[in-house]
Amino acid sequence: MPARRVFVIGATGTIGQAAVRALVRSGHLVVCFVRAKAGVGGKLAAVDTARLLPGATVRFGDVTDAESLVRDGFCGEPFDVVVSCLASRTGAPEDALAIDYQAHRQVLQLAQQAGVRQWVLLSALCLQKPRLAFQFAKLNFEKLLVESGLTYSIVRPTAFFKSLSGQVKRVKQGKPFLVFGEGRLTACKPISDDDVGDYLAGCLNDESRHNRVLPIGGPGDAISPRQQGELLFALLGRKPRFQQVPLRVLDIVIALLSQLGRLMPALAAKAELARIGRYYATESMLVWDSRQGRYDATATPSFGTRTLVDHYRDLLSGAQASERGDHTVF
Repeated sequence: MPARRVFVIGATGTIGQAAVRALVRSGHLVVCFVRAKAGVGGKLAAVDTARLLPGATVRFGDVTDAESLVRDGFCGEPFDVVVSCLASRTGAPEDALAIDYQAHRQVLQLAQQAGVRQWVLLSALCLQKPRLAFQFAKLNFEKLLVESGLTYSIVRPTAFFKSLSGQVKRVKQGKPFLVFGEGRLTACKPISDDDVGDYLAGCLNDESRHNRVLPIGGPGDAISPRQQGELLFALLGRKPRFQQVPLRVLDIVIALLSQLGRLMPALAAKAELARIGRYYATESMLVWDSRQGRYDATATPSFGTRTLVDHYRDLLSGAQASERGDHTVF
């Protein structure tokens, strides 16, 4: 297949970087449109961002500004494909509406004017059972994309390694691994950034992935939070120690923040973050079988080669750092 001109948004996140690496390896001509101050907390200067995305053309602007997208992003040039790894940082309602829906809708409209005929979207498996603001914002854009007439691939991964890395440091320090209930309520098939990036890039030419919603997990069996803790302790050569956190603690926090949020909007946003935490504490990141009314690990496709054990081993040895940004729970 000939090289495509690919316009990438959300390129500076860890999965965005992995997707860009995979696209460049595949020989595509990649243009990344990023903020002038990108990264967690806007800490990356332009030169730092360019170093993160070797082999790609990096352009700077504001994805929420139509004029910037036209002037600084598309620059009057034709493109074949948009790859989006863009997502709201916190999932709070205003952030989700602005990024997960409105920014994506705007890019979709302008991309079609630039000749784009294909869109690869990094989405989320949790949209199967939506309850939260960011989930509905993502679903609303997915609907627009499906109806747009573009060839689309909507990729819905299960849990990412970084979302399961929050307790590595505390366990290494000798503290117990925290679990909700007994730690067996949920499960996932975690997948690495590089494997997700390879899968996204593969969607460009793999017609079996076109015009489909694609759930995807990593290699191996589904794993519960308790099993994640057991892996960590085994790698450290220590006896497992767990501290059980009742779900009612989250319920109390949510109720309190919701009440106080009526007076202080900042606390209302924190209440939404607590709701997000509770959602992930009670819902598995596996394919949902609506007929059986249960999550199905065997129906959750596996892809890639890197395992959570590999990731934990690298974190414990210092060979890799964990960038978690605004998604820290513990």
